[in-house]
Amino acid sequence: MTREELDITKEERDELGEIANISIGNAATTLSLMVNHTVTITTPNITIVNRSEALDDYEKTCIFVQIHYVQGLSGNNVFILKESDVVCLTDLMMGGPGTTEGVVGEMEISAISEAMNQMMGTAATSMATMLDTAVDISTPEVSAIDVESVKKFEKMFEFKQDQLVKIKFDMEVENLIKSTMVQMFPLEFAKEMCDIFRKNEKEDN
Repeated sequence: MTREELDITKEERDELGEIANISIGNAATTLSLMVNHTVTITTPNITIVNRSEALDDYEKTCIFVQIHYVQGLSGNNVFILKESDVVCLTDLMMGGPGTTEGVVGEMEISAISEAMNQMMGTAATSMATMLDTAVDISTPEVSAIDVESVKKFEKMFEFKQDQLVKIKFDMEVENLIKSTMVQMFPLEFAKEMCDIFRKNEKEDN
């Protein structure tokens, strides 16, 4: 059995939870400033899923945001957001009341790309501190996807592993959005992050 077919250990699960909680917590603070509303997230729930199961929390169309690490780490982040939440967040960023009516067009894609760019820039800074290495990210790639289109979903990933670490947050923007935010890593990449995190923890102690 190869490493990428193995499950994660309890220690690795705890480490991934700590990394995600701090980095995405700081990213949520950045989003709060952009939409001028309090953004709260829950403690992350971490599971191992196959690619075919990754969209089980979503219906109809969702918005994929893919961000690559270009320095410090290898791999990529994939975020999945509901279409109505992207419309709402865009409206809030434009100073509106947070309407969920409408479709995701070029303006919404541009706005959520900028939001995710700033959020993940903050998250990358947090990860750089925790992992004691320079971390830099690419410009976000944003696209709408029909959740039934598994073939298209699979083509969005550069990696070949079938198993993903799925980190799921419940995200709330005051009384306007109650949604799920999903971050996914290839299993091998998640294990590499844990190795670096554990090494730095030992060095600090």
